[in-house]
Amino acid sequence: MEVGFIGLGLMGRPMALNLIKAGHRVHVWSRRRASMEPLLAAGAGECESAADVARRAAVTISMVADAPDVEQVTLGPAGVAEAAGAGHIHIDMSTIAPAAAQSIAARLAACGVTALDAPVSGGEVGAIAGSLTIMAGGDADAFARVLPLLEAMGRSITRIGDAGAGQVAKACNQILTGVGVAAVAEALNFATRSGVDAGRVREALLGGFAYSRILENHGQRMLERNFKPGFKAWMHQKDMRIVMEEAHRLGLALPSAAATTQLFNAMVGSGLGEDDSVAMLKLLERMSGAAAE
Repeated sequence: MEVGFIGLGLMGRPMALNLIKAGHRVHVWSRRRASMEPLLAAGAGECESAADVARRAAVTISMVADAPDVEQVTLGPAGVAEAAGAGHIHIDMSTIAPAAAQSIAARLAACGVTALDAPVSGGEVGAIAGSLTIMAGGDADAFARVLPLLEAMGRSITRIGDAGAGQVAKACNQILTGVGVAAVAEALNFATRSGVDAGRVREALLGGFAYSRILENHGQRMLERNFKPGFKAWMHQKDMRIVMEEAHRLGLALPSAAATTQLFNAMVGSGLGEDDSVAMLKLLERMSGAAAE
C-alpha cells in the first residue's frame, strides 16, 4: 500500500520502518529532517509537509505528541486535509483525549477524510519488534481496509468502537500501567528499606496472584536500575493528565489514578521527566530519604 507517516520520534520511527519491512511504500515527513534520515536510508520517500504526504498516499498515519499537534498536521496549513484525495483515510496513533479525537474526526469528515484513532501500547521495545497493542476507534470499513498496515506494526489489534473509542481504551491502559508502575516501585522500595533482597521478593511475587507483566518486565528494569527511556515519564504524565481531565469532564472519581498522576507530576518536577516511567522507583527512594543518585 502507499502510506504516509507523519512524526518520526521514539515510537514513530521504528513503526514506519516496520511498514517498509512489510513491503509497503512509505512516504515520510517530520519537523526535523534528521528524524527522517533513517527512513530515507531504508527506502522511504521524502516529503516537504503533511500535505505533501497526503498528496502521495491514500492512507496517512500520524504519531505526534498531543492533540494540538494532531490538529496541526491534519487540519492546519499544509496539513493532510489540504491535499487528501477522495477516499483518503487518516490514522492517528498518538495518545490524545477521546473528546479531541472525536472532534478531529468530525472535522476531517467534513473535508472528505475518514479518520481512525489508533493509539498504541508497548513502548519503544514493542514499536521496534512490531508487537504493539493497537486500540482503534472509527469506521469499521476503513479499519478493515487499513488492517494490513496495522498488522505490520502490532500484534494485538482491536477495533473498540466508533471515533474516540480507541483513545478511551488507551486511557484505561494508562490508568492500569501508571498505577501498576507506582505499585511495583512502592513494593520494591519497601522491600529494600526493610533490609531484604528486593530481587528475591520479586521472584516470589511472580509465582502468585501479584504476578503482572509490569512486575515481570518493569520490576526487572527497576532492579537493574535501567532507566533508559522506552516510555518517558513526561509522556506518561501527559497521558495521566488526559485521564484526569476526562474524569473531571465525566464527573468520575479515579482516586488511584489521581494519586499516580501526582507522582508523575513529582517526577517531572524533580528532573526525572526524561527518564523512563520506571524511574518512579528513584522518586520514591528520594521521598523515603535515600541519597540522590
